[in-house]
Amino acid sequence: MKLNYPKVHLDHDKVFVSFYINQKRYRLYNGKRIGSTTSPNNYPVDQRFSIGNLLAAEVFKYLTEGGVLKKYKSDTVITGKQSDREFLTRALNNKLSGNYSKKYNEMLKYVYRLTIQEMKGDNLTSSNISDILLKYKSGVSYNTTRRHLNVLINEAIQLGMNHHPLKNIKSKRAKASLHKSLSNAKYLLDEIKQYNSNLHLCCLLTYGCLLRPHREIRELTWGDFTSDLNYIKLSGERNKSGRNRIVPVPRYIREILVKGESGHNIFTALIKPPNPDYFKTLWGRFKRVSKLIEQDQTLYSFRHSGAIEIFKRTGSITKLQKAMGHSSINVSLTYLRGLEIPELNEEDMPMI
Repeated sequence: MKLNYPKVHLDHDKVFVSFYINQKRYRLYNGKRIGSTTSPNNYPVDQRFSIGNLLAAEVFKYLTEGGVLKKYKSDTVITGKQSDREFLTRALNNKLSGNYSKKYNEMLKYVYRLTIQEMKGDNLTSSNISDILLKYKSGVSYNTTRRHLNVLINEAIQLGMNHHPLKNIKSKRAKASLHKSLSNAKYLLDEIKQYNSNLHLCCLLTYGCLLRPHREIRELTWGDFTSDLNYIKLSGERNKSGRNRIVPVPRYIREILVKGESGHNIFTALIKPPNPDYFKTLWGRFKRVSKLIEQDQTLYSFRHSGAIEIFKRTGSITKLQKAMGHSSINVSLTYLRGLEIPELNEEDMPMI
């Protein structure tokens, strides 16, 4: 860093100090940005210049000793070394400003709080990370927390943090869980139709179009459909994979659709969609009165069942990937392993 000694200026009775860092000029009217309470313009006019000289000395000492100076009303660092704590805070703010789901953001905030609480000082160590993760006995919880920690740390490294305390801490091998599909989809859909028409349409779209219910379906507008209602078109920012997605709408869904205003949500008939917990709440209430629903079946069971149907009928992992909106075939392969699809037939087994 190339820094000149700050100069004191008087501008219509207002005093400020100016200085150059790497040939770019900066000015300060008080010491807030360097953690000082010195404020020349709070003094009588005849004393402001001398207090300005005091501020200039504080600024020079602070910057030459490695103090952090950020741009005005910004987290962008002009000079100085930030602590890991500051990098993580900036990383979290960057992520929260992105177009991510509420659930994802809440998880990032949760692991950020865990991390800050575990840190003894301003720097993050591998020991801190280990202590956080060792609190989890479940492999799934351990890996979920580790994954979100990794997101924050990678973002902090992009911002300038110079080490990766999670690098040598591996994921746990978690036991595979089986996604519960529906053996009675048609009858269950009939029961849901009698209970609530919006929930019925959501389940149909989850099964027939393999959209995700809590965001992709909940936020659907009539403008997302083609004019003949044959396709749904979602931009990358509207779905989990981040890619543009075009999904056929089966006839049994088209038959019950009554198209409204282009910008209106298909459930509310307003611009505003239902609240984020709308379908979660409806499903919870329906479960309490349903005679057909089985234990561990969720809204996503319709998506799992739709995936099984496509794979059994086509045998194509590529078509399944496109239908599910997965970012890669590897994601689809991992997904298939959790479905109730037998990998062996009777003919494959030993014969006597």
